Amino acid sequence: METASFKKDYKERIVPILVKEFGYTTVMQVPKLEKIVLNQGLGAAVTDKKIIETAIEEMTLITGQRAVQTISKKDVSNFKLRKKTPIGVRVTLRGDRMYEFLERLVRVALPRIRDFRGVGNKLDGRGNYTLGITEQIIFPEINIDNVHKLMGMNITFVTTAETDEEGHALLREFGLPFKKN
Repeated sequence: METASFKKDYKERIVPILVKEFGYTTVMQVPKLEKIVLNQGLGAAVTDKKIIETAIEEMTLITGQRAVQTISKKDVSNFKLRKKTPIGVRVTLRGDRMYEFLERLVRVALPRIRDFRGVGNKLDGRGNYTLGITEQIIFPEINIDNVHKLMGMNITFVTTAETDEEGHALLREFGLPFKKN
């Protein structure tokens, strides 16, 4: 299958379905996927600087786009955290890379999760959805032999949907396996 298949699928199949379901008057009203943001919070990086470098490499492998480190905004003495200390890694995907990642997530990575029964149904109230993943090894790009520490991540799907129902319908049509109520 070609790499732009999810993009093509959106235009040819998903748009007409959503127009019919929500009664839009023009295709410009149909919600679309704006970006996908992957984020790893690495609290352990305060004591071990190598964790950030490893996370950047892994995130870059998973997404095909260079990951950037996030830094702390203020001092928190309880966590031994200083201002401007690297404490996480993130990547923002748009365009073709975003659709390619979504396709790999839905078709390859999610089915590899043990005892997987679907993802939660809770959206943020504005049509955006965040999915928490506990292990980075569900992605086939990660070689399990090279993993020193299992790290989870949040994957946020930012849509142009006005409501949770529209956002849910869009992501459902893309193939995100939501749990049945």
